[in-house]
Amino acid sequence: MWHDIDQTRDFDEWWAMRAGKVGGSSLGKIMANYGKAFGDPAKKLAVNLAIEQITREPLPSGFSNQHTERGHEQEPIANQLYSDMFFCDVTNGGFYDNGKTSVSPDGLVFDDGMIEIKCVIASVQFETIKRGGIDPKYKWQCAFELKESGRDWLDYVSYCSEFPEGKRLYVHRITRGDCTELFSKIDIRLAEFWPLVEANKKIIMGI
Repeated sequence: MWHDIDQTRDFDEWWAMRAGKVGGSSLGKIMANYGKAFGDPAKKLAVNLAIEQITREPLPSGFSNQHTERGHEQEPIANQLYSDMFFCDVTNGGFYDNGKTSVSPDGLVFDDGMIEIKCVIASVQFETIKRGGIDPKYKWQCAFELKESGRDWLDYVSYCSEFPEGKRLYVHRITRGDCTELFSKIDIRLAEFWPLVEANKKIIMGI
């Protein structure tokens, strides 16, 4: 189910809605070490989700650093540059709630597309351009947003304000067809992850 909610403007409501759910930004912790045992980040996430599912309240994020602040300041600029480049309107990404999972894309484009914006430093932008494709750090997030939203394509948008004018935006598109194998791996890994959350709930409740 899609909710027309703005992550920045309606942060408290958005944060409450995602409580107890695996979101796009946290999926990488679960997918790390695919095919092997879960690492500490995934185990800590399983504890937090267990608490949130019991209390139905979100845990405090307490997460803010120079990179997140950079994103808040520069994302509207990247959004506008993208709109100008592709002659399109980018509408509110909203919140896709699928029960145990959720995603919040940075914007919706036309009837079948979406964007995910990352505002990065110069060295990261250079490596992404040189390598091509999506920054591997965000591979699972982007695939998950396509999977959970049902949309057909996603443009990964990387913006660097330090780059020369006219070269600050890097865009790479992926489609649902590109992500078939990733979707399958996500399903397999989540099927392994949910029992961990349930086991933690029993420990917390003393069952």
